[in-house]
Amino acid sequence: LEVCHTTRSVGTNNGDEMLNKIFLIGNLGQDPELKHTNGGIPVLNLRIATSHVSKDKEGVKKTYTEWHTVVFMNKSADAVSKFLRKGSKVYVEGENRTRKFEKDGIEHYRTEVFAFELRVLDQKREDKEDKQPPEETIPF
Repeated sequence: LEVCHTTRSVGTNNGDEMLNKIFLIGNLGQDPELKHTNGGIPVLNLRIATSHVSKDKEGVKKTYTEWHTVVFMNKSADAVSKFLRKGSKVYVEGENRTRKFEKDGIEHYRTEVFAFELRVLDQKREDKEDKQPPEETIPF
């Protein structure tokens, strides 16, 4: 399964070029969570783990894991939710976005990766109907 959208502009030629781009290769830590906004827009949340190994001061190898919340919206949310499950290995490309919300009278901030490209990297697929993902790219 491959999901992508059209290329985004990085800036103009007047010196204000900036880049907000995230690349992740990791494994889903839980099954995808598909919800809908009050307006009926599909929103899919994924929890992706990325790990790296390094040695500590004593030379002992240690594995460090980072958890990332990845968000897909609209048609891509529906498409992605059908083919992923806990443990799926994926490549995700997107951008960081921080949103502010209030809970119990306290302001909170959450940084998430808003994804615009996904590739499934593992070959194992065992969803309910034993479907294989489509070969075509799904535009956003």
